[in-house]
Amino acid sequence: MMAKVSFGQKLKSLFGIHNKEDADFFDDLTDILIEGDVGAKTAVEIVDSLQCKCKEQGLTGSNAIISELKKMFLSYVKVSELMPESGKVNVYMILGVNGVGKTTSVAKMAKLYAVRGIDVIMSASDTFRAAAVDQLSKHGDNLGIRVVKHQMGSDPSAVVFDAADACNAKGGGLVLADTAGRLHNKENLVNELKKIDRIASSKAAEGCYKKILVIDATTGQNAVRQAEVFHEAVGVDAIVLTKYDSTAKGGEIITIGKELGIPVVYICTGEKYSDIAPMNAEKYIDEYLGL
Repeated sequence: MMAKVSFGQKLKSLFGIHNKEDADFFDDLTDILIEGDVGAKTAVEIVDSLQCKCKEQGLTGSNAIISELKKMFLSYVKVSELMPESGKVNVYMILGVNGVGKTTSVAKMAKLYAVRGIDVIMSASDTFRAAAVDQLSKHGDNLGIRVVKHQMGSDPSAVVFDAADACNAKGGGLVLADTAGRLHNKENLVNELKKIDRIASSKAAEGCYKKILVIDATTGQNAVRQAEVFHEAVGVDAIVLTKYDSTAKGGEIITIGKELGIPVVYICTGEKYSDIAPMNAEKYIDEYLGL
């Protein structure tokens, strides 16, 4: 099987193919940005802007142009830090379609915050998929973290309600609520999320409620469309990027940052609970550009 050629490798070879940075060069750059999971509209806007800057500032050669591209990317990729407020009820609703690693991300975040001394409760609010409740319960057992759950098919918002009450009874902490992600039934999903949103918002202390979307780094423009749907439905505060390694294309984060302004809080790289790290925009862009 042939190894995937990264965006960074294609970018370097582009300078070898073209003797000068002319219209053909910038057309080809647009194409490889699109292949690198930057959406077509965003790719065209980036290249148009880059072309103008190169002309205005007399930028030529790979070092100068890649450096300018990096600056542009860094202005689009937003980063966020999420730290629950001590002594208050914090609720983080974890969103995302099935299959992106949402439930595992809930467990990773639970461990991350528990290690920081925060009292964490996981809420099994995906009551439509038996595997999700079982999976979260197993994570809870492994980590020694409480999981609040109801029977299958029950109201997901009621699970969040009870988890928040339990958190309040302990004098505050963090509720991480796993939610359903059946995008093929978009209207029902959106209505359900809006109900959970109302409950979570009413139960969390002021300023302590966040909506975090989990997206899969390997799905490219699908991830952008998911971000649009969830952001339109309930508003997304931050993103967790899963299944990421330096060979992933990763351009969707540039598009999401530029078009929707949503920051990234964590990147997950594997299955272990420890395979989660705060987003580092410079490192991410350097890997994308192959620097």
